[in-house]
Amino acid sequence: MNPLEILRGLWTTFKSMFESPVTYQYPEVKRPVRERFKGRHELKRYENGLEKCIGCALCAAACPADAIFVEASENTDEERYSPGERYASTYEINMLRCIFCGYCEDACPTEAIVLEHNYELSFYDRRSAIYDREMLLVPVPPGARPTPQVVEPGVFTRSIPEMENPV
Repeated sequence: MNPLEILRGLWTTFKSMFESPVTYQYPEVKRPVRERFKGRHELKRYENGLEKCIGCALCAAACPADAIFVEASENTDEERYSPGERYASTYEINMLRCIFCGYCEDACPTEAIVLEHNYELSFYDRRSAIYDREMLLVPVPPGARPTPQVVEPGVFTRSIPEMENPV
């Protein structure tokens, strides 16, 4: 071995001793993510508490990994979940199949499904990797009513942008 090579290797080690570390003390300090990061899915709500998902299943059709299952049911005035005629009574995402491509987010006409910035996904068994509707729904906004809501007949026959603040 050449002594010059050994000294050059020692110099590299010595030099790196004074550089700041690039590690984070996870889970105490969480690593910031980029703006375009695609993490855990969330089902969004309107300001009045109704769910944005209308059960159209376009997200399931757009998913290349076949990770989304949607089953729609009819809304009634006594039990209303979304502003449309239907709502997603069953909404499941298999996180073991999901490739986080964002096609479901792009396909959604009401912007109900959004890939947010949460990257903490771990499972102890396969069943806990299937996220259902209750796990995906965001909490009810302050001052809004939870779903299902009882509404007056004919209130939700207007267009969706007008429903942000229903009368």
